[in-house]
Amino acid sequence: MKCVPLMGAVVLALGSTSVVLASDLPHRPVPVVQPPAFTWTGFYIGVNAGMGWTNSGNIAIKDPIIGQVNMNTASKTGFVGGGQVGYNWQHERFVFGLETDIQYSDLKSGVSWAAYEWFGYQTSNSQYFGTVRARVGYAFDRALIYLTGGLAYGGLNGNWWHGTTSNQGWTLGGGIEYAFTDNWTGRVEGLYVDLNNGNHYATHTRNGVVGTYIVSGNSGEGGGIVRAAVNYKFDWR
Repeated sequence: MKCVPLMGAVVLALGSTSVVLASDLPHRPVPVVQPPAFTWTGFYIGVNAGMGWTNSGNIAIKDPIIGQVNMNTASKTGFVGGGQVGYNWQHERFVFGLETDIQYSDLKSGVSWAAYEWFGYQTSNSQYFGTVRARVGYAFDRALIYLTGGLAYGGLNGNWWHGTTSNQGWTLGGGIEYAFTDNWTGRVEGLYVDLNNGNHYATHTRNGVVGTYIVSGNSGEGGGIVRAAVNYKFDWR
């Protein structure tokens, strides 16, 4: 019967040893799951609105009968708004992108055509313009400062002849953008748009003479815009 106390002593000794061994094991920290870092990489689409102004300038009409006639255009301000779509690619803190936008413009020129009212419009109608631009920026996590520039087309100073323009030019500007969430961003930017390239032609019979009229020159087809925009960025992770 002496074996019973002996077995108890053995069990107690083994239990004490296991406790000591367990206390000697290294403690494994509970893993903490870190959310993925924010990235500007991805496609986005958005809307914008702001104000714009046009340059003053002159319109030169080459009249086949009386020669060249010059008219002045006045600087105007008005509403601009539209939409944009683009793509960003981020490498470390640098962000490279490509964006295109199309804008409605309420900038109307102040030209009085006088004897040339038969052109169709004594004052211009509302106009549109668009841009295709590259963007280069530097990111501070969710804040982005960038420069942008590229091609511009359309008319910024209103449809100053026959309601249509097909001018091409350039644009340059910059802005700051902030990501409020992983998908929604907001920005404020300014652009200068130059659209002085382009001539306009019309054939008209006057006093029995058929002549081609050429409207050209620095028509004020340039100006600046300041606008705010909201974009939705699609997940790229």
